[in-house]
Amino acid sequence: MIELPVVTSEKEHKIKKPNWLRVKLPVGAEYAKVRKLVDTYKLHTICESGNCPNMGECWGAGTATFMILGNVCTRSCTFCAVATGKPNEYDQDEPRRVAEAIKLMEVKHAVITSVNRDELKDRGAFIWHETVRLTKELSPETTIETLIPDVKSNWEALYTMISPGQEVVSHNMETVKSLYRRVRPQARYERSLEQIKLTKEYGKRTKSGIMLGLGETKEEVYEAMDDLVKNGLDILTLGQYLQPTKMHLEVAEYIHPDLFEHYKEEGLKRGLKYVESGPLVRSSYHAEKHVNVPI
Repeated sequence: MIELPVVTSEKEHKIKKPNWLRVKLPVGAEYAKVRKLVDTYKLHTICESGNCPNMGECWGAGTATFMILGNVCTRSCTFCAVATGKPNEYDQDEPRRVAEAIKLMEVKHAVITSVNRDELKDRGAFIWHETVRLTKELSPETTIETLIPDVKSNWEALYTMISPGQEVVSHNMETVKSLYRRVRPQARYERSLEQIKLTKEYGKRTKSGIMLGLGETKEEVYEAMDDLVKNGLDILTLGQYLQPTKMHLEVAEYIHPDLFEHYKEEGLKRGLKYVESGPLVRSSYHAEKHVNVPI
């Protein structure tokens, strides 16, 4: 087997970012237009809350990933830049504002995600359902991907979230099985797989994402791919983990672009229908391509 290169860390030295992780600053008329709409409608985006490196490219193309149900999460995942705490926001008018903003942006494909709302009995499913329903009502030709959180086996909430007509339903695994307790302490590897399985059985185009560079081995990435295929996954995104603040997990290694290409080939060989793989790939990167993946 040919060993592909990675850049590994040394405990006494913080790893220097390689050249392939450089991104352009967000500029341009389309970026400014989206920025104004987000501010005017008082919307949250994971682009900002998650410190996404592709914000300039995506906003410059007139698209954004909207984050509903507030910007405070009930989970304390050690990789995520979204604020953790006790949410006090539950805006029943939010679905209308998001739908109107999507219409004004004239996007052909919209991505919607949310924080975890574990304190809500329905996990926020009502807001999810209404956001998609109203978006489809105001923009019937707009296709939608929903990146939904872990519902903690509340399958009634899951079906409410995925029933109003979106074309793609995504739920991110985030990492390999051995790192779950460290990376997603309030989630369970098998439970996320079951959520994807039930979503596929419902008839939806399924999608998930995994971050690399947290200390996983190649064999563990292969195992995760196999588990996802067995549970009905159609589309997988693979991207480089980047430490959002000093309070979050450190990067264990920077994965070379050649290895990302290798993982893409492996994923397709193992039965995935589409793999988006690269250092700067994030869940909603090039999401418009995923809506037509056959199921």
